Amino acid sequence: MTPENAILTISLFAAFADGSNDDREREHIRRFADSIGETAPELPKLYQDVLFKRVTLDGAVQALGELGQRQFAYEMAVCVCDADGVQSAAEQRFLADLKTRLGLDGDAEASAFAAQADTLAASAAAAMPAAAAAAMPAAAAANVTVNAAELDKTILNYAILNGALELLPQSWASVAIIPLQVKMVWRIGKAYGVDLDQGHIKEFLATVGVGLTSQYLEQFGRKLLGGLLGKMAGKTAGKIGRAATGMAFSFATTYALGQVAKRYYAGGRQMSTQLLQDSFQGLLGPAKQLQSQYLPQIEQRAQTLDAGQVMNLVRGGGL
Repeated sequence: MTPENAILTISLFAAFADGSNDDREREHIRRFADSIGETAPELPKLYQDVLFKRVTLDGAVQALGELGQRQFAYEMAVCVCDADGVQSAAEQRFLADLKTRLGLDGDAEASAFAAQADTLAASAAAAMPAAAAAAMPAAAAANVTVNAAELDKTILNYAILNGALELLPQSWASVAIIPLQVKMVWRIGKAYGVDLDQGHIKEFLATVGVGLTSQYLEQFGRKLLGGLLGKMAGKTAGKIGRAATGMAFSFATTYALGQVAKRYYAGGRQMSTQLLQDSFQGLLGPAKQLQSQYLPQIEQRAQTLDAGQVMNLVRGGGL
Protein backbone atom coordinates (compact mmCIF):
# COMPACT_ATOMS: atom_id res chain seq x y z
CA MET A 1 0.00 0.00 0.00
CA THR A 2 1.40 3.42 -0.96
CA PRO A 3 1.56 6.20 1.65
CA GLU A 4 -1.14 8.13 -0.24
CA ASN A 5 -3.51 5.17 -0.20
CA ALA A 6 -2.66 4.46 3.44
CA ILE A 7 -3.60 8.01 4.44
CA LEU A 8 -6.84 7.83 2.46
CA THR A 9 -7.59 4.45 4.06
CA ILE A 10 -7.11 5.91 7.54
CA SER A 11 -9.38 8.81 6.57
CA LEU A 12 -12.08 6.36 5.48
CA PHE A 13 -11.79 4.55 8.80
CA ALA A 14 -12.29 7.94 10.48
CA ALA A 15 -15.34 8.65 8.32
CA PHE A 16 -17.04 5.50 9.56
CA ALA A 17 -15.73 5.70 13.15
CA ASP A 18 -18.95 6.75 14.85
CA GLY A 19 -21.15 4.35 12.90
CA SER A 20 -23.82 7.02 12.45
CA ASN A 21 -23.22 8.17 8.88
CA ASP A 22 -26.51 7.79 7.03
CA ASP A 23 -26.91 6.25 3.60
CA ARG A 24 -26.60 9.63 1.87
CA GLU A 25 -23.21 10.32 3.43
CA ARG A 26 -21.98 6.86 2.50
CA GLU A 27 -23.18 7.49 -1.04
CA HIS A 28 -21.35 10.83 -1.13
CA ILE A 29 -18.14 9.11 -0.04
CA ARG A 30 -18.63 6.33 -2.60
CA ARG A 31 -19.14 8.92 -5.37
CA PHE A 32 -15.96 10.71 -4.30
CA ALA A 33 -14.05 7.42 -4.49
CA ASP A 34 -15.44 6.73 -7.94
CA SER A 35 -14.92 10.29 -9.19
CA ILE A 36 -11.13 10.18 -8.79
CA GLY A 37 -10.83 6.48 -9.56
CA GLU A 38 -9.02 7.22 -12.83
CA THR A 39 -6.39 9.21 -10.95
CA ALA A 40 -6.23 6.79 -8.03
CA PRO A 41 -7.44 3.44 -9.41
CA GLU A 42 -7.25 1.78 -6.00
CA LEU A 43 -9.51 4.28 -4.24
CA PRO A 44 -12.90 2.72 -5.10
CA LYS A 45 -11.50 -0.61 -3.92
CA LEU A 46 -10.15 0.99 -0.73
CA TYR A 47 -13.62 2.33 0.00
CA GLN A 48 -15.11 -1.15 -0.33
CA ASP A 49 -12.28 -2.74 1.66
CA VAL A 50 -12.79 -0.35 4.59
CA LEU A 51 -16.58 -0.59 4.46
CA PHE A 52 -16.49 -4.39 4.50
CA LYS A 53 -13.49 -4.57 6.87
CA ARG A 54 -11.18 -6.31 4.43
CA VAL A 55 -8.29 -4.07 5.49
CA THR A 56 -7.06 -3.14 8.95
CA LEU A 57 -6.06 0.14 10.51
CA ASP A 58 -2.71 -1.37 11.49
CA GLY A 59 -2.03 -2.34 7.88
CA ALA A 60 -2.48 1.28 6.77
CA VAL A 61 -0.38 2.62 9.65
CA GLN A 62 2.50 0.30 8.78
CA ALA A 63 2.70 1.83 5.30
CA LEU A 64 3.61 5.23 6.78
CA GLY A 65 7.33 5.20 7.48
CA GLU A 66 7.96 8.94 7.85
CA LEU A 67 6.91 11.13 10.77
CA GLY A 68 5.43 13.77 8.46
CA GLN A 69 3.23 11.17 6.78
CA ARG A 70 1.96 9.89 10.15
CA GLN A 71 1.28 13.43 11.35
CA PHE A 72 -0.65 14.24 8.19
CA ALA A 73 -2.68 11.02 8.45
CA TYR A 74 -3.67 11.99 11.98
CA GLU A 75 -4.54 15.54 10.88
CA MET A 76 -6.80 14.22 8.15
CA ALA A 77 -8.55 11.88 10.57
CA VAL A 78 -9.14 14.73 13.04
CA CYS A 79 -10.63 16.92 10.29
CA VAL A 80 -12.89 14.13 9.08
CA CYS A 81 -14.16 13.51 12.62
CA ASP A 82 -14.74 17.25 13.11
CA ALA A 83 -16.61 17.54 9.79
CA ASP A 84 -20.12 17.46 11.25
CA GLY A 85 -19.31 19.35 14.46
CA VAL A 86 -18.04 18.35 17.87
CA GLN A 87 -16.68 14.80 17.94
CA SER A 88 -18.79 11.94 19.29
CA ALA A 89 -17.47 9.66 22.02
CA ALA A 90 -16.82 6.95 19.41
CA GLU A 91 -14.81 9.37 17.27
CA GLN A 92 -12.78 10.49 20.30
CA ARG A 93 -11.94 6.86 21.10
CA PHE A 94 -10.97 6.23 17.49
CA LEU A 95 -8.64 9.24 17.37
CA ALA A 96 -7.00 8.35 20.70
CA ASP A 97 -6.36 4.82 19.44
CA LEU A 98 -5.10 6.08 16.08
CA LYS A 99 -2.71 8.50 17.76
CA THR A 100 -1.19 5.63 19.73
CA ARG A 101 -0.93 3.37 16.67
CA LEU A 102 0.81 6.17 14.75
CA GLY A 103 3.29 6.66 17.59
CA LEU A 104 2.21 10.26 18.16
CA ASP A 105 1.19 10.14 21.83
CA GLY A 106 4.07 12.42 22.79
CA ASP A 107 4.00 14.50 19.62
CA ALA A 108 3.38 18.14 20.55
CA GLU A 109 2.66 19.16 16.95
CA ALA A 110 -0.10 16.56 16.55
CA SER A 111 -1.67 17.54 19.88
CA ALA A 112 -1.56 21.25 19.01
CA PHE A 113 -3.18 20.57 15.65
CA ALA A 114 -6.01 18.54 17.21
CA ALA A 115 -6.66 21.29 19.77
CA GLN A 116 -6.80 23.93 17.01
CA ALA A 117 -9.19 21.90 14.85
CA ASP A 118 -11.42 20.94 17.78
CA THR A 119 -11.65 24.55 18.96
CA LEU A 120 -12.62 25.64 15.45
CA ALA A 121 -15.30 22.94 15.21
CA ALA A 122 -16.70 23.84 18.64
CA SER A 123 -16.77 27.55 17.77
CA ALA A 124 -18.65 26.78 14.57
CA ALA A 125 -21.23 24.73 16.48
CA ALA A 126 -21.72 27.52 19.02
CA ALA A 127 -22.05 30.24 16.36
CA MET A 128 -25.32 28.91 14.92
CA PRO A 129 -28.68 28.58 16.73
CA ALA A 130 -29.48 25.02 17.78
CA ALA A 131 -33.15 25.63 17.05
CA ALA A 132 -34.84 28.02 14.68
CA ALA A 133 -36.71 31.02 15.92
CA ALA A 134 -40.36 31.40 15.05
CA ALA A 135 -40.72 31.60 11.29
CA MET A 136 -41.82 34.86 9.74
CA PRO A 137 -45.52 34.73 8.78
CA ALA A 138 -46.05 33.75 5.16
CA ALA A 139 -47.70 37.06 4.27
CA ALA A 140 -44.80 39.01 5.71
CA ALA A 141 -42.24 36.74 4.03
CA ALA A 142 -43.92 37.31 0.67
CA ASN A 143 -43.32 41.05 1.05
CA VAL A 144 -39.63 40.72 1.85
CA THR A 145 -37.51 42.76 -0.53
CA VAL A 146 -34.28 41.02 -1.48
CA ASN A 147 -31.39 42.68 -3.25
CA ALA A 148 -30.48 39.81 -5.60
CA ALA A 149 -27.25 41.46 -6.76
CA GLU A 150 -26.08 41.94 -3.18
CA LEU A 151 -26.95 38.33 -2.36
CA ASP A 152 -24.97 37.14 -5.42
CA LYS A 153 -22.02 39.19 -4.16
CA THR A 154 -22.31 37.54 -0.74
CA ILE A 155 -22.33 34.06 -2.31
CA LEU A 156 -19.28 34.92 -4.43
CA ASN A 157 -17.41 36.23 -1.37
CA TYR A 158 -18.10 33.00 0.55
CA ALA A 159 -16.95 30.97 -2.46
CA ILE A 160 -13.70 32.94 -2.75
CA LEU A 161 -13.08 32.60 0.99
CA ASN A 162 -13.65 28.83 0.97
CA GLY A 163 -11.46 28.42 -2.08
CA ALA A 164 -8.75 30.37 -0.26
CA LEU A 165 -9.06 28.20 2.85
CA GLU A 166 -8.49 25.12 0.74
CA LEU A 167 -5.28 26.56 -0.65
CA LEU A 168 -3.75 27.04 2.80
CA PRO A 169 -1.17 24.40 3.74
CA GLN A 170 -2.49 24.12 7.31
CA SER A 171 -4.93 21.22 7.31
CA TRP A 172 -7.07 22.67 10.11
CA ALA A 173 -8.12 25.55 7.82
CA SER A 174 -10.41 23.20 5.91
CA VAL A 175 -12.40 22.59 9.09
CA ALA A 176 -13.85 26.08 8.56
CA ILE A 177 -15.24 25.39 5.07
CA ILE A 178 -18.46 23.59 6.02
CA PRO A 179 -19.33 25.96 8.92
CA LEU A 180 -18.96 28.85 6.49
CA GLN A 181 -21.22 27.08 3.97
CA VAL A 182 -23.75 26.60 6.76
CA LYS A 183 -23.48 30.28 7.68
CA MET A 184 -23.95 31.30 4.03
CA VAL A 185 -27.14 29.25 3.69
CA TRP A 186 -28.39 30.73 6.98
CA ARG A 187 -27.83 34.26 5.63
CA ILE A 188 -29.63 33.42 2.37
CA GLY A 189 -32.61 31.97 4.24
CA LYS A 190 -32.66 35.01 6.53
CA ALA A 191 -32.75 37.31 3.51
CA TYR A 192 -35.94 35.59 2.39
CA GLY A 193 -37.55 35.70 5.83
CA VAL A 194 -36.70 32.15 6.91
CA ASP A 195 -34.82 31.69 10.21
CA LEU A 196 -32.92 28.41 9.99
CA ASP A 197 -31.15 26.21 12.53
CA GLN A 198 -28.08 24.00 12.11
CA GLY A 199 -30.12 20.82 11.77
CA HIS A 200 -32.22 22.18 8.92
CA ILE A 201 -29.21 23.56 7.06
CA LYS A 202 -27.19 20.36 7.36
CA GLU A 203 -30.25 18.44 6.14
CA PHE A 204 -30.50 20.86 3.21
CA LEU A 205 -26.82 20.32 2.34
CA ALA A 206 -27.25 16.54 2.49
CA THR A 207 -30.39 16.71 0.32
CA VAL A 208 -28.69 18.87 -2.29
CA GLY A 209 -25.80 16.43 -2.43
CA VAL A 210 -23.12 18.17 -0.39
CA GLY A 211 -21.75 15.60 2.06
CA LEU A 212 -20.09 16.82 5.24
CA THR A 213 -17.52 14.06 5.73
CA SER A 214 -17.09 13.46 2.01
CA GLN A 215 -16.19 17.12 1.42
CA TYR A 216 -13.16 16.77 3.66
CA LEU A 217 -12.18 13.49 2.07
CA GLU A 218 -12.38 15.03 -1.37
CA GLN A 219 -10.41 18.13 -0.42
CA PHE A 220 -7.58 16.16 1.15
CA GLY A 221 -7.73 13.35 -1.39
CA ARG A 222 -7.20 15.72 -4.28
CA LYS A 223 -4.37 17.45 -2.47
CA LEU A 224 -2.69 14.13 -1.78
CA LEU A 225 -2.99 13.10 -5.39
CA GLY A 226 -1.79 16.54 -6.44
CA GLY A 227 1.57 15.96 -4.81
CA LEU A 228 1.30 17.42 -1.32
CA LEU A 229 2.52 14.26 0.41
CA GLY A 230 6.06 15.57 0.61
CA LYS A 231 4.91 18.86 2.18
CA MET A 232 3.15 17.51 5.26
CA ALA A 233 2.65 18.74 8.78
CA GLY A 234 3.25 22.45 8.35
CA LYS A 235 6.49 22.20 6.38
CA THR A 236 5.11 24.86 4.03
CA ALA A 237 3.40 26.90 6.77
CA GLY A 238 2.97 30.53 5.81
CA LYS A 239 2.93 29.79 2.08
CA ILE A 240 0.04 28.87 -0.17
CA GLY A 241 -0.01 25.19 -1.06
CA ARG A 242 0.85 25.65 -4.72
CA ALA A 243 0.26 21.99 -5.52
CA ALA A 244 -3.41 22.62 -4.69
CA THR A 245 -3.74 25.60 -7.04
CA GLY A 246 -6.51 24.91 -9.51
CA MET A 247 -7.94 22.16 -7.28
CA ALA A 248 -9.81 24.39 -4.84
CA PHE A 249 -13.11 22.71 -5.60
CA SER A 250 -14.63 24.29 -2.49
CA PHE A 251 -15.09 27.50 -4.49
CA ALA A 252 -17.32 25.71 -6.99
CA THR A 253 -19.17 23.71 -4.33
CA THR A 254 -19.86 26.80 -2.23
CA TYR A 255 -20.94 28.92 -5.19
CA ALA A 256 -23.31 26.27 -6.57
CA LEU A 257 -24.72 25.63 -3.08
CA GLY A 258 -25.40 29.34 -2.57
CA GLN A 259 -27.16 29.70 -5.89
CA VAL A 260 -29.35 26.64 -5.24
CA ALA A 261 -30.22 27.95 -1.76
CA LYS A 262 -31.20 31.30 -3.27
CA ARG A 263 -33.57 29.62 -5.73
CA TYR A 264 -34.97 27.35 -3.02
CA TYR A 265 -35.80 30.03 -0.45
CA ALA A 266 -36.88 32.58 -3.07
CA GLY A 267 -39.39 30.00 -4.33
CA GLY A 268 -40.91 29.33 -0.92
CA ARG A 269 -39.05 26.02 -0.42
CA GLN A 270 -41.14 24.25 -3.06
CA MET A 271 -38.34 22.45 -4.96
CA SER A 272 -38.36 18.65 -4.81
CA THR A 273 -35.34 16.64 -3.69
CA GLN A 274 -34.61 15.60 -7.26
CA LEU A 275 -34.89 19.17 -8.55
CA LEU A 276 -32.56 20.40 -5.80
CA GLN A 277 -29.97 17.77 -6.69
CA ASP A 278 -30.30 18.36 -10.44
CA SER A 279 -30.01 22.12 -9.95
CA PHE A 280 -26.88 21.76 -7.84
CA GLN A 281 -25.20 19.42 -10.32
CA GLY A 282 -26.17 21.71 -13.18
CA LEU A 283 -24.55 24.68 -11.46
CA LEU A 284 -21.27 22.93 -10.61
CA GLY A 285 -19.94 23.09 -14.18
CA PRO A 286 -20.38 26.86 -14.59
CA ALA A 287 -19.09 27.33 -11.03
CA LYS A 288 -15.87 25.48 -11.89
CA GLN A 289 -15.38 27.81 -14.85
CA LEU A 290 -15.89 30.79 -12.54
CA GLN A 291 -13.28 29.29 -10.23
CA SER A 292 -10.63 29.69 -12.93
CA GLN A 293 -11.77 33.26 -13.53
CA TYR A 294 -11.51 34.16 -9.84
CA LEU A 295 -8.33 32.21 -9.06
CA PRO A 296 -6.23 35.40 -8.64
CA GLN A 297 -8.73 36.68 -6.04
CA ILE A 298 -8.74 33.27 -4.32
CA GLU A 299 -4.95 33.24 -4.08
CA GLN A 300 -4.87 36.85 -2.88
CA ARG A 301 -7.44 36.05 -0.17
CA ALA A 302 -5.37 33.07 0.95
CA GLN A 303 -2.36 35.32 1.49
CA THR A 304 -4.29 37.43 4.00
CA LEU A 305 -5.68 34.63 6.20
CA ASP A 306 -4.32 33.56 9.57
CA ALA A 307 -5.65 31.38 12.38
CA GLY A 308 -7.20 34.26 14.31
CA GLN A 309 -9.00 35.63 11.28
CA VAL A 310 -10.36 32.22 10.29
CA MET A 311 -11.66 31.68 13.84
CA ASN A 312 -13.33 35.10 13.80
CA LEU A 313 -15.00 34.39 10.46
CA VAL A 314 -16.43 31.13 11.74
CA ARG A 315 -17.66 32.75 14.94
CA GLY A 316 -19.55 35.38 13.01
CA GLY A 317 -17.15 38.07 11.87
CA GLY A 318 -17.67 39.77 8.53
CA LEU A 319 -16.20 38.48 5.28
